[in-house]
Amino acid sequence: MQAVSFFLLAFPALFSIVNPLGGAFMFLGATEAVRPKVRTELAKWIAIYSLAIITASMYVGAYVLTFFGISIPVLRAAGGIVIAAAAWRMLNAPDDEEPKTGEEVAADLPETHKVSRMAFYPLTMPITTGPGTISVAVSLGANRPRATVELMSFIGQSMLAIVLICALVYILYRYSSPLSRLMGSTGTVIVTRVSAFLLFCIGVQMFWNGAAELLTSVRG
Repeated sequence: MQAVSFFLLAFPALFSIVNPLGGAFMFLGATEAVRPKVRTELAKWIAIYSLAIITASMYVGAYVLTFFGISIPVLRAAGGIVIAAAAWRMLNAPDDEEPKTGEEVAADLPETHKVSRMAFYPLTMPITTGPGTISVAVSLGANRPRATVELMSFIGQSMLAIVLICALVYILYRYSSPLSRLMGSTGTVIVTRVSAFLLFCIGVQMFWNGAAELLTSVRG
């Protein structure tokens, strides 16, 4: 039981904050204007970037924040603003159910050259693995053991949890369109709007938590 204790802690914590299923519909809503081939590439790059961000946050995140003098409350407050702004744009995006014309399809072609850049912002940061995910990963990494045997077990379990989360992100994002067809256009719009609203609430809550911690430290 001890051999998988950290995995049982890390995987649910990361899964709840990343939320690959809810993110899949937000991803689809943000990429409705691109072709399926481009969407598949985006899903791949988002999974790769997510793997890099979570891994770096867990192992060196605390050192980086300390080096730049950034506290976790500041990270939460700033990240909450970014998340809320991205969710607000998605929440107010117009519904586009019109079939695309040949000119619109042709206009999509150059986007294949911008896939990796578009995948990082805003699809990976902050929508998929934003400040909330970073703060959770930093907190998990801060509790890593010092002894060699326990440290190796920690690394193995943490990497297993991270890889599984990113694999779920890739699979659900890649097949977000079939999921959407299964639910129908109305159901997809509803889920997308609700997910965007919940993401907006998460951003506001994250900002409030960070701001409250900062105000408490000032008063103290």
